[in-house]
Amino acid sequence: MNITKESIDELNAVIRINIEKSDYEPQVEKLLKDYQKKANMQGFRPGKVPMGIIQRKYRGAVIAEELNKLVSENLNKYISENQIVLLGEPLPNESQKQLDLEHSENFELAFDIALSPKFEINITKKDIIPFYNITVTDETVDGEIKNNLKRFGKKEQSGITGENSIVKGSFIQVDDSGNDLENGIKADDSTLSIAIIKDEEVKNQLLQKSINESVIIDLRKAFPNDTELAYLLKIDKEETEKVSGNFKFTISEITDFVDPEMNQEYFDKIFGEGIVTSEDEMKAKIKENFENLFLIESDYRFQKDVQEMLILKHDIKLPEEFLRRWLKMNAKENQTYSEEEIQKVFNDLKWQLIFSKIIQLNSLEADDSDIENYARKHSKLQFIQYGIINIPDEHINSYAADLLKDEKNSKNFYNGAIFDKLMNHIKDTITLDNKEISREDFNLVVNG
Repeated sequence: MNITKESIDELNAVIRINIEKSDYEPQVEKLLKDYQKKANMQGFRPGKVPMGIIQRKYRGAVIAEELNKLVSENLNKYISENQIVLLGEPLPNESQKQLDLEHSENFELAFDIALSPKFEINITKKDIIPFYNITVTDETVDGEIKNNLKRFGKKEQSGITGENSIVKGSFIQVDDSGNDLENGIKADDSTLSIAIIKDEEVKNQLLQKSINESVIIDLRKAFPNDTELAYLLKIDKEETEKVSGNFKFTISEITDFVDPEMNQEYFDKIFGEGIVTSEDEMKAKIKENFENLFLIESDYRFQKDVQEMLILKHDIKLPEEFLRRWLKMNAKENQTYSEEEIQKVFNDLKWQLIFSKIIQLNSLEADDSDIENYARKHSKLQFIQYGIINIPDEHINSYAADLLKDEKNSKNFYNGAIFDKLMNHIKDTITLDNKEISREDFNLVVNG
């Protein structure tokens, strides 16, 4: 067997594999003898089928299988031993002819390969990238305090309606004089929230009312949404088109949410035992949590800016024609790539090349401590995505430890820890243009 590499240019080459009969024949003969021992054909005793019949029936398929094994093993071995760094995977040469297994004994197979481009990393203090420090306002902190109060509030029965009351009662459609309409719409045990009533006049009609008291309201003005009307009147959505005029609402039950008392028990429920002991400490902790949350968003924006800057700065040439072929051959059934998607793949590949080179040049590694820290960071982010900001550290640590038991997670966390090392290295190498910014303006930057 002979393997050679022909360079086409700096980014493309062809690997040719010449296989002679002596390379595959011993294994083919062995496999055919195994077939003969197991063959069971009509007219012959088991294991006694003549080799000539076995040859005619199976030889071509066995040769094809053996050639595939030889090519796969030796192609990968050649690439590894010669330290050829590829982009994508080898593709059959476009001029490769179909092998004539029946009449040929020696075969030549050719594979196109794409070579990883050579380039130098160029990052200095002259490179300036903005880093957005998102300000945590008092309004943000107060909003979170209100949200927590609602989360831990208690339902209590009340005798008088207020702006945030949940009211249960019955609806009866009435005429202009307030009399029940014959064959009008009726609904018992309907529940509504006074806070979400759209019309202020109707909302005021329902305030300061007691149980068993009735109020005549224009229900369509109160709830212009057909879905809400259908829910309140317990009718099909299609029927709501006919709903108009006044309804008498008789209150049967009033429920209010009562804010919990801000004591140590309340603080412990939100932040964990003993972490916060006063309202001032609570506000400080909420601000700290939001600063950490906003820092994640700032870091993500910084990563995108770094990626964009380094791709533009390093003029990396790619074997685009090969990569287009490679994408097409590896696409799922009926999958096509737009030009925009292809360019994104090219940019992602350039970023991966830059990323890997910086890691290699600076010998960046992640130890067990780095991986554990990243697992905790990942766990905290998952809780945040579910809207849980004030998760105690012991819960995060426990969740992270469980995730690390999975080998796949550990590998992903290693990659994440290495990426963090890369970003910290870049922060130390370039010049950061720190910018104080409001959350609203930051969103404009991200979306703009």
